[in-house]
Amino acid sequence: MFKSKLFKAVMSVALLGSIFAIPPLPSATAADASCPNGYVGLTFDDGPSNNTNNILNALKQAGLRATMFNTGQNAQNNQALVRAQVAAGMWIGNHSYTHPDMTKLNASQMASEITRTQQTIQSITGTTPTLFRPPYGATNATLKSVISQNGLREMLWNVDSQDWNGASASQIVAAVNRMASGDVILMHDQYQTTLQAIPQIAQNLKNRGLCAGMISPATGRAVAPDGGTNNPPATTVRIETENMTKSGQYTSNISSPFNGVALYANNDAVRTTHNFTTGTHSFSLRGASNNNNMARVDLKIGGQTKGTFYFGGSSPAVYTLNNISHGTGNQTIELIVTADDGTWDAYLDYLEIS
Repeated sequence: MFKSKLFKAVMSVALLGSIFAIPPLPSATAADASCPNGYVGLTFDDGPSNNTNNILNALKQAGLRATMFNTGQNAQNNQALVRAQVAAGMWIGNHSYTHPDMTKLNASQMASEITRTQQTIQSITGTTPTLFRPPYGATNATLKSVISQNGLREMLWNVDSQDWNGASASQIVAAVNRMASGDVILMHDQYQTTLQAIPQIAQNLKNRGLCAGMISPATGRAVAPDGGTNNPPATTVRIETENMTKSGQYTSNISSPFNGVALYANNDAVRTTHNFTTGTHSFSLRGASNNNNMARVDLKIGGQTKGTFYFGGSSPAVYTLNNISHGTGNQTIELIVTADDGTWDAYLDYLEIS
């Protein structure tokens, strides 16, 4: 979908965030000597499109990785292309469902645009994005609040390629040349000029000692694809919900569709205490709705809402909130229903922390 020139002309500052990571390609790692001057973030909005395979092939041939900000509608209609993005080593971000100017929506409509896309990408890839880029770069306080409530971070850009505004391939290359280590550039999935620019972008980055990286969940800047750390793989802790402390008027154990807990009304909840030695983890909840209506379960840590798990059907599924920041030491983790409208119940199996 084409961008609004008015918004693009004024939006050239960055609010950076994170997205979920997938196994890195061998082209660049934290210890790669070919990246002495750091990493930049290449991003492509509005996909998948009929140009996506061409973009992916060009990126792979050039040894580049990028962040693909997909709209939920395009992802739903082109699921094989989303899987191809992941298989090619790309990261996936949330770019709304129908690509509206989010600032013209009310809070409920904003939430629908975001959550529908989260669910769509989750169903296709098995993982949910943690980064949201508003269409046209248009944002306001209400949208920022909705983004935060859904466990996402808002991300704009440092450099605008102007590909949406008719920039030639050489002009897009010149825009990338302005990037410094850590910067993120806005490009789009559907333009032939952007596709044509990729080989020269790769060569120029190599000449400058820069590599294409991921967006760090800790700093919001481009870093090595593995996050730039040498930490050992994180261990995963699984907590069965039936072993958690129950609260609320109707919370009870269930034996179908799995052994777990049912939350039937607002303020029904289960909680546990966990000791955290570091302040960022991912949380995966396996659950289901009792019918085809979307069940919503909030994650609270230390009394603060950190995100929402969504279950849109009666078949058990795992919903993941990635790179959630929280306090260290002993923290109370709570899974609670706060948005019940009488049309669904939430069934919870287990919570994994990694």
